[in-house]
Amino acid sequence: MRLTKYLFGFVGLAALALASTAADAQIKVKLEPFVTGITSPLAMVQPPGDDRFFILEQPGRIRIADANGKVRGTPFLDIRHLIPVLWADFDERGLLGIAFPADFASSGKFYIAHTALLDYQGNLGKLFWWDHTNVVAEYSVSKDDPNVADPNSRKIISSIDWPQFNHNGHWIDFGPDGKLYVSTGDGGYANDWGIGHNVTEGNGQDLTSLQGKILRLNVDGSAVSDNPFVGNDDALDEIWAYGFRNPWRCSFDMKTGELFCADVQQNSYEEVNIVQRGGNYGWRRMEGTHCFDYTAPNDHPASCDQSGLTMPILEHDHCKTHPEDCEGISVTGGYVYRGAHAAWKGKYIYGDWSKGFGAMDGQIFVGSKGADG
Repeated sequence: MRLTKYLFGFVGLAALALASTAADAQIKVKLEPFVTGITSPLAMVQPPGDDRFFILEQPGRIRIADANGKVRGTPFLDIRHLIPVLWADFDERGLLGIAFPADFASSGKFYIAHTALLDYQGNLGKLFWWDHTNVVAEYSVSKDDPNVADPNSRKIISSIDWPQFNHNGHWIDFGPDGKLYVSTGDGGYANDWGIGHNVTEGNGQDLTSLQGKILRLNVDGSAVSDNPFVGNDDALDEIWAYGFRNPWRCSFDMKTGELFCADVQQNSYEEVNIVQRGGNYGWRRMEGTHCFDYTAPNDHPASCDQSGLTMPILEHDHCKTHPEDCEGISVTGGYVYRGAHAAWKGKYIYGDWSKGFGAMDGQIFVGSKGADG
């Protein structure tokens, strides 16, 4: 499936306009505040059949808002003591993901993904040079209060040491198959190169690395038996798909079950993929639909080996190398709309964080199936 991109252009402070890149008529959409008083929110999730909204605060708290947007004073969970000290101006670490299984109402179990202090396990090289450990953990709701989690119920599901502070990924969710999916970035820094990266091909293409992947796990942390590389001595069993730089926000289409993932790229392009079993999504052999040379990241080779690669369904220009009419510097994945507004049904709504680090200048886009979709 290929998608044609449309732009939600900002109009004033209280509305958005939906406009195609071909300058079609605009459709104004009013924005209204729903929840306020939240610190650095990264996600808002509703468990199946639950009218509460669980909101992730990057520094390490989960807050609950009711159906009217009123936030409870007591956090659902507070793990700030487990999070490395975050930089004040910009950081990609913190509390990054939350997922509720289909049986949450009865089991009370839920899962979070966050950066933790480095567990170097006696490896002095990691102690001196690596940054942190990314963790997926299971928790249970308190027996005394359904609006408070039991902090002592913590159980580690996945633990991956991380060389740099950035490109963590770690969106998590349960798929239609009931399995836990985890996105992982390539390990950080830039160009999939440096400390903690495969020098020859980068972590994204290295099937012996958990970085730059989509993982598929059982809730005990083990690999699912029908994952594509189970039994392959040259690959890790947990891997579902590979070739990612920093898959930042994925979602399952509630109707088709397709997994949409936005993958933050390097200096020239941003991309969105539909992720399938065993797929190779190109990084660092390619950036978007363009060949990539990690030693000269702004100069894309005219040709490269594209065999076995799955191309993105959407791509837009990165502002660093396309300053005129650029569309952003860091794509953020969204959702396929399945609500009551008929004109939007089946459309993929997503965004880009900003056009630069110096100002809040993000945009929201809509992807619509093209003629070959």
